[in-house]
Amino acid sequence: LRGLAREIRYLRYAMIDIADGVPRLQVLIALCYASLCLANQASHIRAAARRLSEELQRQILPDGGHISRNPGALIELLTDLLPLRQTFAARNIAPPPALLNAIDRMMPMLRFFRHGDGSFALFNGMSGTPSDVLATLLAYDDTHGTPMANMPHTGFQRLDAGNTVVIMDAGPSPPPAVSQDAHAGCLSFELSAGTSRIVINCGMPSTGRDNWRSFARGTSAHSTLTYHDTSSCQFVEFSAMKRLLHGAPIVRGPTEVESYREAVANGVLLTTSHDGYVNRFGVIHRRVLMLAPDGTRLDGEDTIAVAPDTRNKGNEIDYALRFHLHPAVKASRLSDARGVMLVLPNRDVWTFEALDDKVELEDSVFLAGNDGPRRTSQIVIRQDSHHAPSIRWSFARSTSSPSATAARRSARHEPELPL
Repeated sequence: LRGLAREIRYLRYAMIDIADGVPRLQVLIALCYASLCLANQASHIRAAARRLSEELQRQILPDGGHISRNPGALIELLTDLLPLRQTFAARNIAPPPALLNAIDRMMPMLRFFRHGDGSFALFNGMSGTPSDVLATLLAYDDTHGTPMANMPHTGFQRLDAGNTVVIMDAGPSPPPAVSQDAHAGCLSFELSAGTSRIVINCGMPSTGRDNWRSFARGTSAHSTLTYHDTSSCQFVEFSAMKRLLHGAPIVRGPTEVESYREAVANGVLLTTSHDGYVNRFGVIHRRVLMLAPDGTRLDGEDTIAVAPDTRNKGNEIDYALRFHLHPAVKASRLSDARGVMLVLPNRDVWTFEALDDKVELEDSVFLAGNDGPRRTSQIVIRQDSHHAPSIRWSFARSTSSPSATAARRSARHEPELPL
């Protein structure tokens, strides 16, 4: 007990040096537990609850997301906050209203980030989903409703139709103080159908992160557009600064990220853009997604546009569009090099098509597996923005045998994306 008391005193005096974000909240949660559970600490209950409330109001955004924009932060924090709520009740002390409100806002976000197989979408440092812990947390969710479609404060969008789910990063970079794990994945998305994930981001491994951190945080590790082979965010690169700042925070990234969704005749249309490449190259990336009402088709268009009042600062104007595939998906390029056939674990067949562009199938890596990094594939389209500033593409579920899919491709009607 004397040892615990020494640790508690140390935490109180060391708060000023604790890294912002989840670590700071975890320290405040620990101090709340100490004041509630240990002898001679009851006098600290009110102060500990007040400081925790202030930090929860600052770090948990109005839509329930964490200020770091890392979905995994929700799991880490709720694992501590839910028992803390019970501990207040066990001591017959009313929990702080800020604690109850934070939990109520965070619980729906658990369902927002979940794919059909129960895994979380891989954004901003998220690694493998601890399914047992997540199942325990969801048992405390009283809503059991359909996830909300738009998280405007955290900056994410979700499209649901049939058993198809699209989750998209449509928000700016988090504040530098909490961006040590943030990724340059603006406008990247993940696609799943039923219990099969199709398009993913590479994610972050749960162990050995230092070996993969630089790659995993780059834009090329996400299912989005990479301009001039650079990331949409710039990270601290000097070792001395990394040690001083407890990592490599983002020093420059997208600040103006626009997203607008509407219901149209062919489904739900999501129009987005970001300015992450404006300062260096003077261009804006625009992405339009449209999910069919029955969930059997996802159409998209990516465009490179010259930003207003700027000149294109790049000597080369090439860009690459990437779609990383889950390791369980078997991919084979079609003979005309304009599409890829995707066979899911349940034997469903999807087809990726970009009828105006050559499609490559290249190696990739899935970092967020529970058994470590695994080899997988990625669909890549490379273009010259001077001659082809936009790429139109689609993922569609095939309703017949794989052999008949390629034969009907040229005759199939392609729905137009509303402008």
